[in-house]
Amino acid sequence: MPTSKDPEKSSSNNLLVLGKISSILDAFSLSRPVLSLADIREHTGMPTSTVQRLVANLVSQGFLDRDADAYRIGMRMAYWAAPATRGMEVIDVLSPLLKTLRDTTGETSCFFKAEQHYRVCVAMAETRHTLRREMHLGKILPLHAGSAGRVLLAWDRELMDSVLRNPLEPITESTITSTEHLIAAVKTTRTDGYAITVGEREDGASGLSAPVFDSAAGLVGAVTLSGPTLRMPQETCEKWVEPLLTTAEHMTRLIGGRFPGEA
Repeated sequence: MPTSKDPEKSSSNNLLVLGKISSILDAFSLSRPVLSLADIREHTGMPTSTVQRLVANLVSQGFLDRDADAYRIGMRMAYWAAPATRGMEVIDVLSPLLKTLRDTTGETSCFFKAEQHYRVCVAMAETRHTLRREMHLGKILPLHAGSAGRVLLAWDRELMDSVLRNPLEPITESTITSTEHLIAAVKTTRTDGYAITVGEREDGASGLSAPVFDSAAGLVGAVTLSGPTLRMPQETCEKWVEPLLTTAEHMTRLIGGRFPGEA
């Protein structure tokens, strides 16, 4: 006599497959938009036969596009993704990622945009630590001091030229006040893709920032982690570069952006 299928077991199997599909899609990024089967297998850790079967199914459904022996996210995904952010302000789209970054590191995460000769905090997820740097939405800060300012200047030549026309006022003993030193620091930031600063705007405070870009590869703003140097010495900031850059990449991808130099 035939037995009926166990609905709980079937549901569990479906969730397992969805998890594997998510793992495959997560293997792709703005810095690695095209992958081979070997690349996908290495990233997911799944058996070759499983990767081959799932990738073939994803291609047939339009989740992935195939070009010879390589794969990229399918254009059909862009069609589905468009309604997700339509009608939402950019900050509304980015705010959940600030909370994730805050929860990952435990420190305050912010998003800064340039306004004339200043940078403004337009979104933030505050640390839950009792000891914290003072920060609030709408706070206006100088562009020549701190990691966020460094990032905003690195990808906006016109803004950089404008800042250099005025004296670089000292805020702390570590503030850059030399035109030559600021030019060199901004150049390093552009080369590295991020900035780390300690004590430039506030004694005993550290920050690290990375850029977020729009669909024309134009700078939208800087995502920043900040906190007391007591909890964020140089080595800790360096350890958090990877989650910071990952967040900046996810933000860029969410708003349909691309990095300078990408096709």
